[in-house]
Formats: sequence, C-alpha cells, structure tokens
Amino acid sequence: MKSFSGFPAGKVHFTPLPNLFFSKLLPAIDDLAELKVTLHIFWLLHQKKGYPRYVSRRELEADGVLLGGLKGTGQEPEERLEQALERAVARGTLLHVTAQQGDERNDWYFMNTDVGRRTVDKICHGELKLDAVVTPSEVRLEVERPNIFVLYEQNIGLLTPLIAEELRDAEKTYPADWIEEAFRIAVEHNARRWRYVHSVLERWATEGKDREKARRGSKEDRRRYIEGKYAEYIEH
Repeated sequence: MKSFSGFPAGKVHFTPLPNLFFSKLLPAIDDLAELKVTLHIFWLLHQKKGYPRYVSRRELEADGVLLGGLKGTGQEPEERLEQALERAVARGTLLHVTAQQGDERNDWYFMNTDVGRRTVDKICHGELKLDAVVTPSEVRLEVERPNIFVLYEQNIGLLTPLIAEELRDAEKTYPADWIEEAFRIAVEHNARRWRYVHSVLERWATEGKDREKARRGSKEDRRRYIEGKYAEYIEH
C-alpha cells in the first residue's frame, strides 16, 4: 500500500460536499467504484466555471486519475466506470442526459441538485445547448433501472455481505423487471424482507409470471399472501 505523506502546510484547496452526502448517500453506497466516481465528479464540477456545470462521458473516460483509482479488481477500469455511473444514476445522485446523432452518442452527467434538474429540463426542451449541436428531439434524459442492490437499500435496508452474495446470485438468475416488481409487491404487502422478495421470484420462475399477473388482486390471492408460505414475512 502506498503511503500518504500528508496535506502540505499553507494554502490547500477544498472541495465542498453537501451534508446530505454524509447523512444519506454515504451510508447507502456499498460499491467502492460508485463512491470513487461520485466523489470524483463532485471534485470535477467544483473546478468548472460558468454555466452549465456538467461532466461528459468522454471526459471521464480520458481521466487518468479516475481510471487509475478503478484498477485492480479483475475488471477493466472503463467497465467499472460504466457500472459506477449506472449505479449513481439509478440511486439518484446523478442525472444522465444523452443525445444520439447518427452513429455518435453524447453522454452528459449533472449532479441531481435543484440547479441540475432545472438545467436538464432546459436541455430537454431545447432551451439550452451543450458542446454538441443537437435538436431537442435528439436529446433525452435517461434514468437507469435501479439494480438489485439499490432496490434492496431503498426498500429494505443496509446490505450485509451475506445478503449481497444472495443478491448477486438473484441478479444473474432473474430478469431485472421481475426483480423490480417483486420488490414493489413486497412493499405493497408490508413485507420488506429479502426472503419474501426471493420467494416471489422463485414462484414466478416455477409457475410463470403471466399466471401470477392474472391472479393478483383477487381475494384468493390476498389470502395466499397472508396465510400461505409467505405469511411469516408480512407485518400485520
């Protein structure tokens, strides 16, 4: 491990972070790459001047400091960067705007602040242009589908190493839209337990999801949730 010699004497530049970062975001972020990328973007945005302030995907992919910090995990730094950005967008930390012009795609990232949200709205309505000449119809705001870790943190609680391993297995086994809907059903039935979510996914894999959809909402189905094999996971 390379040692750090300490901060120098005299004037040192600082990058401010919102208090909500420490009270809300930091306890929820369980992925080191996501944390590194999030903090790096805070740093980059603080250094920028003028309006609007954003970072581009190309800028991040060419950032040697950032990519250097994402090495050493068995994955390419660019792959870790992509995954970290997806997680940050799914979590709601960043806003992702894209524009497609033929074979060329532009990606821009804004911090999800009041200024950031109003800026993205202006871009999407053609009231503001960035570093590429695009029409409003070519610009869109992308919201990544929350991955299974974000869904767990938002609907159940903090991750543990054991649960994280089970979530990785489930993410490889079931479609993303199944996982998202299973979490929603757990919340609707006041059953915020991973065992309940996993049981729903197992049932869909065994019985078929279309059959489940047709039956949902009936009194018989409600009794099945409350009195059947999932009863122990429901809080009355």
